[in-house]
Amino acid sequence: MKSFIRFLFGCCVFVSAVVNAQESEQSNMLGLRTTVYTFEDLGAAKTWYSQAFGVKPYFDEPYYVGFNIRGFELGLMPEFESTAKGSNVIAYWGVEKIELEYNRLTKFGATANTPITEVGGGIKLGTVKDPFGNVLGLIYNPLFKVK
Repeated sequence: MKSFIRFLFGCCVFVSAVVNAQESEQSNMLGLRTTVYTFEDLGAAKTWYSQAFGVKPYFDEPYYVGFNIRGFELGLMPEFESTAKGSNVIAYWGVEKIELEYNRLTKFGATANTPITEVGGGIKLGTVKDPFGNVLGLIYNPLFKVK
């Protein structure tokens, strides 16, 4: 009986080590957080979206306007170069450790698209392209709280 218990304990230790090793490779994605649209006239867009959603921005700078829409972020950014409407949207996935997740995704075949950049207020974002050419945004935003 003692040898069976030792065997069972050994199996539990092995399984625990395997599970812990797998967890270190798992994603730290928090969920879809932010969708960003770009505009030629950021002021007009801010006015329209404030009225359309009935909320004021929680973050309002010349380079970014952020709205908390029931726990999801709608971001408005100035358009720096002309882009076709429909290809001017990036969905950002919330993460706690952006550098770790960015590197993990590139390890799985994604390619760097825009580097991780702090954009103000401790907010960091970056994008990668999946192996199929789709842009995948990552964002760490300590100011945005899920309601």
